[in-house]
Amino acid sequence: MVASDVPVDPGRDEAREAAVRELSDPAYLPDEPNPLQRALNWVLERLNELFAGAGGVSGITAVTVLVVVAVIIVIVVRLRAGRTARALRRGGAVFGTATLTAAEHRAAADRAAEAGDLAEAVRERFRAVVRELEQRGVLDARAGRTVDEVAFEAGQALPALAADLRGAAVQFDDVWYGGRPATEEGYRRLVSVDGRVRG
Repeated sequence: MVASDVPVDPGRDEAREAAVRELSDPAYLPDEPNPLQRALNWVLERLNELFAGAGGVSGITAVTVLVVVAVIIVIVVRLRAGRTARALRRGGAVFGTATLTAAEHRAAADRAAEAGDLAEAVRERFRAVVRELEQRGVLDARAGRTVDEVAFEAGQALPALAADLRGAAVQFDDVWYGGRPATEEGYRRLVSVDGRVRG
């Protein structure tokens, strides 16, 4: 039988130290509120202070402040929702109103690249890819198709090119709707995808 050096009946000091060690375990600590909860708590505390101090300030002033805060929140939400809705209405549609062939889109892409307008070059080269897929019968010619739909539908029809098409769609989205700058390397990747689609 192994003898233990822990006393069976610990003294008061030993029991207190054992309890302190046990209760200092992180499992017993309360969860910290996330940043959103902290911000909400702060706003609620300020409102509580406002209403608690309403004895010195008129109730009408407190209500006015609340209405102003609510109006500001509504305006901010509507502005953000409006931008999102406009972006969704644009929907990442690939083509504008003009109907060009794949070769014409390629030529426009090359002209834009030579002029240093890489964003336009990316857009026209992606359009060339899509028009090529339509001309070859891989995709049906459909107005309003988004880049995500192109990548999905063409990737289903051409599984070997699915990853390339998805990458091309992401690049188009990033440049035209995400505000990222177009790069020479990105444009060269699009030219390569175009070449693979044609081959």
